[in-house]
Amino acid sequence: MADLDIRKENARAWFESLAVKIIATFEKLDAQAPDSYRGKPGKFVRTPWQRKAPAATGGQGMKDEGGGLMGMMRGRLFEKVGVHVSTVQGEFSPDFAKQVKGAGDDPRFWASGISLIAHMKNPHIPAVHMNTRMIVTRENWFGGGADLNPTLDTARTAEHQDTKDFHARLKTACDDFDKAWYPKYKKWADDYFWLPHRGEPRGVGGIFYDHHDSGDWDKDFAFTRSVGEAFQDVYPKIVKRRWKKEWTPAERREQSKWRSRYVEFNLLYDRGTTFGLKTGGNVESILSSMPPVAEWP
Repeated sequence: MADLDIRKENARAWFESLAVKIIATFEKLDAQAPDSYRGKPGKFVRTPWQRKAPAATGGQGMKDEGGGLMGMMRGRLFEKVGVHVSTVQGEFSPDFAKQVKGAGDDPRFWASGISLIAHMKNPHIPAVHMNTRMIVTRENWFGGGADLNPTLDTARTAEHQDTKDFHARLKTACDDFDKAWYPKYKKWADDYFWLPHRGEPRGVGGIFYDHHDSGDWDKDFAFTRSVGEAFQDVYPKIVKRRWKKEWTPAERREQSKWRSRYVEFNLLYDRGTTFGLKTGGNVESILSSMPPVAEWP
């Protein structure tokens, strides 16, 4: 097996194993939540999907171009959470190929990754997003990141303890490899997770990176694993810190307002949403990031 094939297989295996670990962690949190969260503890429903494309000219039927597993849970603590993995290959459309690094002259691609979004019932617990991926065209690189999305005004500050802990853990994940990466990728997240039409951020940021290729694939893969591990470490701690806090109907309405900003960003600006839809991904999986309830004036 060629070196690149080995790397692709190792990356795919990691994303899938991380999803299994996070799903188990989230199910455990939902089961252990305080008794004030009524109902039966949630369990993830896993739905496989396949990417199909027409066979070559003159052929018949459809060819298999990979697929993925969509994992969804609606529980007591997690109002709606999706943890998804996919590995797909094929060809970009001619127009989209021109927008992708290394695909302008050759539209073939391979992509594997994990993506998750958690919307919590308790407005005091911030929503969160994380994804990491490996993409191969004529070049190959890693991308991804994680960002925190509080749904109460008082929590949407750099001084809030949840924000500080989230950023500190991601900083450690970056600093273990290169101390220049955290400030670079934090700024990228601040710029990326911005709503130009409102002049405000989606949340309190985190890190965001794309086309990450330092020239040392093993180092870059280890860094991407570290980002996933950092998320799995810090977010459950934030959840447990806040899950006993009671909330009011007014705070639920405030939560719905900030959830609407999440919808706006994902539909208007999110590159992952565009990539998934442009490459024939599973629509239900791609749009499952939408919150269960959102409000506009």
